[in-house]
Amino acid sequence: MRTHMLPLAIGGLGTTELLIILAVIILLFGAAKLPELARGSGRALRIFKAETKGLMDDDQDDVTKTPEQRELESRQAELDRRQADLDAERDRLQRPDGA
Repeated sequence: MRTHMLPLAIGGLGTTELLIILAVIILLFGAAKLPELARGSGRALRIFKAETKGLMDDDQDDVTKTPEQRELESRQAELDRRQADLDAERDRLQRPDGA
């Protein structure tokens, strides 16, 4: 019995498929837009992670948390949302087209 491992298999996609997808993305967006696309994706993932963490925290038993802990978590979530808004505004202002 022979087993074959694909080192870059992601979701069942092999190296060749991933390279083709990368080439199509570069053709569609252009090499200059890729850093902006990556920043936007990272920001969206951070927001998604913060929101899902908040949902999971809500599902846990809040009886064990002190009112101070709940207040700190609420403030941290608000700061995370504000930071994401500031990052988006900074990126918008830094774009050469001014849009």
